[in-house]
Amino acid sequence: MSPNGSDRSPRRTMRRKLPQALALGLVIATATGCSANDLPRLGLPSPVTTDGHLVLQMWQGSWIAALVVGVLMWGLIIWSVIFHRRSRTGIQIPPQTRYNVPIEALYTAVPIVIVSVLFYFVARDESRLTHVSAKPQHFVNVVGFQWSWAFNYENTETPDPTSQIAAYDVGTPQDMPTLWLPVNESVQFRLTSRDVIHDFWPVNFMMKMDVVPGVVNKFEVTPTVLGTYDGKCAELCGVNHDKMLFKVKVVTHDEYMNHLQQLRASGQAGAVPSGITTMGSE
Repeated sequence: MSPNGSDRSPRRTMRRKLPQALALGLVIATATGCSANDLPRLGLPSPVTTDGHLVLQMWQGSWIAALVVGVLMWGLIIWSVIFHRRSRTGIQIPPQTRYNVPIEALYTAVPIVIVSVLFYFVARDESRLTHVSAKPQHFVNVVGFQWSWAFNYENTETPDPTSQIAAYDVGTPQDMPTLWLPVNESVQFRLTSRDVIHDFWPVNFMMKMDVVPGVVNKFEVTPTVLGTYDGKCAELCGVNHDKMLFKVKVVTHDEYMNHLQQLRASGQAGAVPSGITTMGSE
């Protein structure tokens, strides 16, 4: 009997609800639609660049660290609930621990170690992801504007009018543009904006960067997998932010060069204005 005279003890209630909680957890785990191949990525898309695996590894490592800490905390909570629960007949309070210097030092040291380790790996991988070479194989000046994108192929933020291979493509909110890139060749993006802050995010590249008016931001990737991928603006830039979508098409070198030739033949040679005033990234 419980202290209030009922035979529905807390222990019996817990035993009855435990299967329900386990069943709910199983439904949540299986209703996400993830396959066995998707599960190790923990929600991230498949990386399709040479450095994309760095972001995936960092994401997985953060999850592992969080799960280790979570399991430890859950274990301590469950242990306390089971071994320090109130007696059916007694009302005594379990022994209290106060001013225990070793425990308090442990509480302080462990979070500092965890944060320091995570910071080290983030700083290490970020320096690699943002590194740009002096002579990449291709340049693309990405121009963000309300509410779409323009791509100046084989042009930086200061277009070369004498270039024989320069070309451009411009999208609209109703007709999203497609960014063509050659597979297994390095491409440096020079990001510029005509109006407000945008954010250039080819999703499967595992990399995004702000597009800031008057400032040139840049990063470099080498696509490794042929295919078509989604891209979007990841910065809330105004009322039609949701329409700033684009596609990324990774093709062979010959297909890439043929695409530039087709753009030039259709009158899209040279470049569209990029709106640059300063080189804030250099």
